[in-house]
Amino acid sequence: MTSKNRSFSISQLAEEFGITTRAIRFYEEKGLLQPKRNGQTRIYSAADRVKLILILRGKRLGLSLEESKDIIEMYHPDQDNSQQLQTLIDKIREKREHLKTQLEDLRTMMRELDEAEARCTDALTAMKSVTIS
Repeated sequence: MTSKNRSFSISQLAEEFGITTRAIRFYEEKGLLQPKRNGQTRIYSAADRVKLILILRGKRLGLSLEESKDIIEMYHPDQDNSQQLQTLIDKIREKREHLKTQLEDLRTMMRELDEAEARCTDALTAMKSVTIS
């Protein structure tokens, strides 16, 4: 059996990627995976496996499932996929800008926490010195 014709069970994919079978069924419900069926048994193709890799990679990059789905659906093996790649680049840049904003907000919050803690520590020290005197 060639790698393109290889099939996988839901538990094989779950174990390989360290996710639950419930997560895989959720991706299926959202239309991201389309396994074949043999009775109640789901049979995932090599293409489904690749899609799962892309879904999980998108998740790590901060893409929503809908964003990942849109990008995955843009792929056509026999065509120029430059639009798909450009869309992914645009999403990456968008996520990066969002993270930069969040990072600056966190830095501001850390400074404010440091200042508030210092004021409280000074006030506590002043109270202790007044009660000792």
